[in-house]
Amino acid sequence: METNTHGESQRAGRVEVICGSMFSGKTEELIRRLKRAKFAKQRVEIFKPALDVRYSEEDVVSHDRNSITSTPVDSSSAILLLANDVDVIGVDEGQFLDEGLVEVCNELANRGIRVIVAGLDMDFRGVPFGPIPGLCAIADEVTKVHAICVKCGNLAYISHRLVENDKRVLLGETQEYEPLCRECYRKSLEEK
Repeated sequence: METNTHGESQRAGRVEVICGSMFSGKTEELIRRLKRAKFAKQRVEIFKPALDVRYSEEDVVSHDRNSITSTPVDSSSAILLLANDVDVIGVDEGQFLDEGLVEVCNELANRGIRVIVAGLDMDFRGVPFGPIPGLCAIADEVTKVHAICVKCGNLAYISHRLVENDKRVLLGETQEYEPLCRECYRKSLEEK
């Protein structure tokens, strides 16, 4: 809590981003931070894109099956409408939301809310993905987490797509994606 010139305490808002490739623990870290906030008796609200129904239509679920209840949304503007009387807001799979998420998170932080967003920073081609790069630019804190390359054991760089499909958004798991380091990813492109 910060104190303003009138001696009243006010919350210090902030934006935290957790990014990296698939299987790197982004959602696990988001859930950990949100559960700690709940333990501290803070009012927490969690959102996820409505299109992400891999494990659950409503819950945010990690690959390790840890979960936390969330509200599915179709756009970032819905978060502003639904975020009332909270201390902390969590957003999972932020890359699937629109570019307006950057402005929404900034506005919420300026209201004194702690905003934590988890998402892929790059797509399967290595291109910056959705609003995550913009969020990294305005964030107070960025945590880049890494999976382990399934080919060599080094830190993974990218979520390599295993199936033939050029759609940018393709929900999937280990059958569709594997984490690869930069060198193993480069070799995989040469083999195609």
